[in-house]
Amino acid sequence: MAKVFIDGEAGTTGLQIRERLAGVASIDVISINTDQRKNADARREMMALADLTILCLPDDAAREAVALADELGKDAPKIIDASTAHRTTAGWVYGFPELAPAQANKIAAATRVANPGCYATGAIALLRPIIEAGLAPPSQSFTINAVSGYTGGGKSMIADYEAGTAPNFELYGLALNHKHIPEIMKHAGLTQKPIFVPSVGAFPQGMIVCVPLQLSALSSGPKLDAMHELFASYYAKAMTVIYHCNADENAYKAHRLSIDPAQDTDQMEIWMFGNPDDQQAVLVARLDNLGKGAAGAAVQNLKLMLSLT
Repeated sequence: MAKVFIDGEAGTTGLQIRERLAGVASIDVISINTDQRKNADARREMMALADLTILCLPDDAAREAVALADELGKDAPKIIDASTAHRTTAGWVYGFPELAPAQANKIAAATRVANPGCYATGAIALLRPIIEAGLAPPSQSFTINAVSGYTGGGKSMIADYEAGTAPNFELYGLALNHKHIPEIMKHAGLTQKPIFVPSVGAFPQGMIVCVPLQLSALSSGPKLDAMHELFASYYAKAMTVIYHCNADENAYKAHRLSIDPAQDTDQMEIWMFGNPDDQQAVLVARLDNLGKGAAGAAVQNLKLMLSLT
């Protein structure tokens, strides 16, 4: 059995990962004593026992944990970092298997994998195919709008919502410098910083990420059908990304899309809606911020790295 150590297992993501791994017969999750969770020597000893360590820590603590692992030399475990710390760091493989055709193999061969951010997962899934296909240049200006359940905001936000003291809905990140922007730019292939406006609602889980498009403003001026064919082809063999649409004009004309089905799933769904007459479109990704946006993605990467089905 493969031994897995979750450094920070008491947090929201750590608990979700542990819950998922409980049903995997070939995984033995090893845990540190509660009173030793901040003891560097004890954590290093756990890493030495593990085949793979998952870091569910704040950024600075994650960097410190990697330094501890480095001290083990050849006995260091493989690492999945669920923090923001290494998502744009050279030498780390980005843990989004559907990013590109060879990405799953890169993850499988990696010893250091950076788990994607939840918002970034949706945004990159919508933007990367467009840039990769040359339908827009990397310098194209994009706008990303998103809403997430409050469990993505950490312990204090969760406590506020569960106590009923938080607002029903709020925009945030209005300084336009959200921490997910660098990874969105790097892994979507953008050179122009997008305008990213996140928000949070009074529901625990689920996330919708939207990219509105004026197709005539894109360099190639693609039609809706061409966009559909691009996304259908890009995600035809995806493991946990499902593209919903068909070339029937009526399929573009949905009026509503609920966030509810995104809860408690490790998949991500993608749609393209639009107006063929005006050549306007909106790309939509729906996922669980704790599933494909965090714990579900970590377990998917773990299985690739440990050659588990």
